[in-house]
Amino acid sequence: MSIRDILKLAVIVVVLGLCVGLFGRIERTQVSEETQLIRKAVKDAVLTCYAVEGAYPDDLEYLREHYHLAYDEDRYFITYESFASNRLPDIWVTEKGAKAE
Repeated sequence: MSIRDILKLAVIVVVLGLCVGLFGRIERTQVSEETQLIRKAVKDAVLTCYAVEGAYPDDLEYLREHYHLAYDEDRYFITYESFASNRLPDIWVTEKGAKAE
């Protein structure tokens, strides 16, 4: 194997490594955007409930039943903490199996 062949192989390896890194970054960005969209959907449903009923819902189940909230429950976990019917609940969305950063 000549020096030229070794350099070609090294360039190919570097390019492949960059592609793999880029695809990983794109996937992480997509997951982040999806979690933000789900959080926005939950918050929109919460605010709609408050506008219609004059109180924030106690839990997500109420939003599913009365405001047709839907998301992939096998992929995402939503933490919904309601403190009072007149206080906006805290909402967190995480992908199941995601590593904490």
